[in-house]
Amino acid sequence: MEAQPIIAIKNLYKSFGENKILKGISLTVNKGEDLVILGRSGSGKSVTIKCLVGLLGSDKGKIEIFGTEITKLKDDELNKIRARIGFMFQNGALYDSMSVRQNLTFTLKHHIRNLTEEAIKTEIMEALESVGLEEAIDKMPSELSGGMKKRIALARAIIIKPEIILYDEPTSGLDTITSREISELILSVQKKYKTSSIIITHDMACAKMTGNRILILKDGLINAEGTYDSLEKSKDEWVRSFFI
Repeated sequence: MEAQPIIAIKNLYKSFGENKILKGISLTVNKGEDLVILGRSGSGKSVTIKCLVGLLGSDKGKIEIFGTEITKLKDDELNKIRARIGFMFQNGALYDSMSVRQNLTFTLKHHIRNLTEEAIKTEIMEALESVGLEEAIDKMPSELSGGMKKRIALARAIIIKPEIILYDEPTSGLDTITSREISELILSVQKKYKTSSIIITHDMACAKMTGNRILILKDGLINAEGTYDSLEKSKDEWVRSFFI
């Protein structure tokens, strides 16, 4: 018997006024899979993952996570699902007035109650070790490079030991070498924490390194699906344009 997908989106629609962003997309993510979603700006990539965690409400369609349909859940039930999901925002979204230690402590305490100070310290050091930045623990976000901010954002996503991680443009704004390092980190996190992931990206090198499977969105619909190699050889000129 085939295992149930860890994420299943069925016929999802989302509009902002007259602007129709998602026009009935369906997708699945299997346990342990890294799914990459490509698409031009405005194609609905980020809207899709924001609907997934209830940051945006959908207009129509079903979203199942861990086998639970989430679109009609009350906040407390939805928060139980969210507690199992890490989210790495495009800009890192660190709190500027807090040190790295405080940023990670805040996230940990928000998700897991009644932790001892010793347990918090252990979890923080493990997360920072996973992204290779133990020495940055008492730095402020303003003291970090763009690549370091992305690493701390990833540490914050994994500190709650999520089963799913959603990455929104994890390598945007980074140079080629730093982008590669972040892509390698995504792979090492998947291996260490056995996560399932959706990776939104414009970075084809990141897509090639991290994606077990790739979807391409066009005008609010899934236009193509496959491995990097199969899509690169597509007969569809528009699909191939991503790989030039």
